[in-house]
Amino acid sequence: MAVNETNTAVKSHENTHQNTLTFENQVIKKIAGIAANEIKGILSMSGGFMSGLTDRFRSTEDITKGINAEVGEKQVALDLKVIVEYGKNVPAIFSETVNNVKKSVHDMTGLEVVEVNMHVEDVMTRSEFEAKTDRDKEQELKRDVE
Repeated sequence: MAVNETNTAVKSHENTHQNTLTFENQVIKKIAGIAANEIKGILSMSGGFMSGLTDRFRSTEDITKGINAEVGEKQVALDLKVIVEYGKNVPAIFSETVNNVKKSVHDMTGLEVVEVNMHVEDVMTRSEFEAKTDRDKEQELKRDVE
């Protein structure tokens, strides 16, 4: 005679809550912008953030300009537009930027950066960049006065 055994799991009818953590694209872009700004040889993220010129940095400037982010549940892809300093090794700058951005985003958010694309929009000497920045600020001040 065969014995028929049935295992039944008793499920609790208690409400189960799933906790979630999400990030706005702006947050990821800001982390990436700050991380890229730490790299010597990057003069600016295209759009106006001035690396190495913090004494001239205005709080109204947007560190996220020149950065696009696609943020998923567990992964991030980033596109950076930069101005690099003339005479510097751009592939080395790129490699250092990728490593710093990936580490910063992961350490702060737990998200994996699966792709970093960097587009160099311009190359300038530091003195050219500073002169252009000064001209841009003067023009902006004139607009503010008018």
